[in-house]
Amino acid sequence: MTNEAEDKLDTLRTDPDEQMIVDRIYSAVMEQKLAPRTKLSELALCETFGVGRMRVRRALLLLSSQGIVDLQSNRGAYVACPSADEAREVFVARLMIETGIVRELARCIGENDVQALRAHVEKEELARKSDDRTEVIRLSGAFHVELAERHENPVLTRVVRELVTRTSLIVALFGTNQASTCPDDEHASIIDAIVSGNPHSAEEAIRHHLLHVQNSLDLEQTQKAEPDLVKILTGRI
Repeated sequence: MTNEAEDKLDTLRTDPDEQMIVDRIYSAVMEQKLAPRTKLSELALCETFGVGRMRVRRALLLLSSQGIVDLQSNRGAYVACPSADEAREVFVARLMIETGIVRELARCIGENDVQALRAHVEKEELARKSDDRTEVIRLSGAFHVELAERHENPVLTRVVRELVTRTSLIVALFGTNQASTCPDDEHASIIDAIVSGNPHSAEEAIRHHLLHVQNSLDLEQTQKAEPDLVKILTGRI
């Protein structure tokens, strides 16, 4: 990345209007409200957030750097659409990274971190009981980011966050009813394996979990919604 590009991304992180756009689009993708291939009209985004085109374009640049948005020359911006091969590659990457994360946590996790993870799972259970599908989807992905955050390594957290977002796109594109969220109780089982202090058990728990999600996908078919972009991003649906 050039110094000029890095300067642009640094500016994005400090501008509240641009960060608001990034956060809103990120959340909509994580909650599977914005389907892959959805066109992100600059005009619609300007009107929705009450900002100029420059801020919208810089927000889209950051989203593109995270793999959430595809910027196509002379066509505009679209929510990224992973291929079946890319979907497989994402899960390979997650298996390699997240098994390492839980192995290390099993060796040295602190009580406060365990409590934070269990509190997160309790929120997932409450969302399921209230049949809040949007919140369940958001929390299911966020659990994996929470695991990475226990290491206090911003680079690791950012990588996992981006992979989780790509997974949300993959599930939106190839998912069946069984693949809408992480399976019930498996997050609690991962925590139990970590707390046991056995790195091998923790690794097997996360491996089983990720393969369960991957095997619930149908990589031979695709789904595409026709969302109302403004309603989704303003929360009017």
